[in-house]
Amino acid sequence: MYPESIIKKFVETFSAEPTITVRAPGRINLIGEHTDYNDGYVLPASIDKAIYFAISPRPDNECHVVAFDLDSSTVFSVDNPVASEHSWCNYLIGVVDELQKAGNQFGGFNLVFGGDIPLGAGVSSSAAVETGLSFAINHIYELGLSTLQMVQISKAAENNFVGVNCGIMDQFASMFGKKDSVIRLDCRDLSYQYFPIALPDHVVVLCNTGVKHSLGDSEYNTRRLECEEGLRLIATQFPEVKSWRDVSFDMLAQVQASMTDAVYRRARYVIGEIERVEVACEALLQHDLATFGQKMYETHHGLQHDYEVSCPELDFLVDQTKDNPAVIGSRMMGGGFGGCTVNIVEKAQLDALITQLTEAYQKEYNRELVYYVVALTNGTELV
Repeated sequence: MYPESIIKKFVETFSAEPTITVRAPGRINLIGEHTDYNDGYVLPASIDKAIYFAISPRPDNECHVVAFDLDSSTVFSVDNPVASEHSWCNYLIGVVDELQKAGNQFGGFNLVFGGDIPLGAGVSSSAAVETGLSFAINHIYELGLSTLQMVQISKAAENNFVGVNCGIMDQFASMFGKKDSVIRLDCRDLSYQYFPIALPDHVVVLCNTGVKHSLGDSEYNTRRLECEEGLRLIATQFPEVKSWRDVSFDMLAQVQASMTDAVYRRARYVIGEIERVEVACEALLQHDLATFGQKMYETHHGLQHDYEVSCPELDFLVDQTKDNPAVIGSRMMGGGFGGCTVNIVEKAQLDALITQLTEAYQKEYNRELVYYVVALTNGTELV
């Protein structure tokens, strides 16, 4: 269906073939959760669910945009990037706005976009929309931007125009992904390293709880404030501490008395999670999937009890896998309070596991379990 249907719609709408078609993937994060805004490491990968962009430059400054999956369209001007009544369009207008703020000169475009990234599953459809458009405009107008510059523009679009205070991981993973690899991104200095994750006998499966508890946004901001407070208290006693990467469990123990219980547990989680990513990467180098999976379970435990961003549905799905030898590792993924669990599962046992989880989830919550099997792919690219 994709990208053929996107190109077909473009031809129907604009009576011409698109100049280029771009594929911008969603992403998963295998380990390293809530560490991006805490100067830690994350371990994301691009996946084979993507947004596709069929695009051509226009001779004027108008942008004619069709959202294929929403059966919706709008027109806006490059000269006047103001917020649209179509919330989906603000991710695109934000990219145009940030490209201009960075001093780039370009005209309008005709665009049809759409794809198979499941919405609300926590695999970053918004980041794919931003990186895909950044990449497409850079290409058709020959702006000469580096991949990292496009990532930074895409993130800024979400922060400044859409108003979501996200870290850089989603856009980075969508742009920099590499087939059959994860990226260890250092969120302190944006250095990165690829780690091959060969899964000849296993698959990565996302199990979608189908819920999004309304706590999400407010609690996310609260966690950021709690982490800032924890770091400030540690740095008061240890002036050499500039970020969470400088903090040890020993330091935390010495400062614990000055912290609230909540701030202490947030700190304990962040220090542990930064360490877990390093251990998990070493395990990949040794082809030790068992240790990698164990770290995924430890991350979930920390997110559930110390960081408190899980929810009963996520915990239930992870708990269902714990005694199943076919499952290497499982944890909640993303901001929390709903969304997906990410699981590494033996291929041969996948059907049996899905049957078991589907029946258990239906019985417990009277809700159908939706799942996606994903493969790790290259990042944003020309089709």
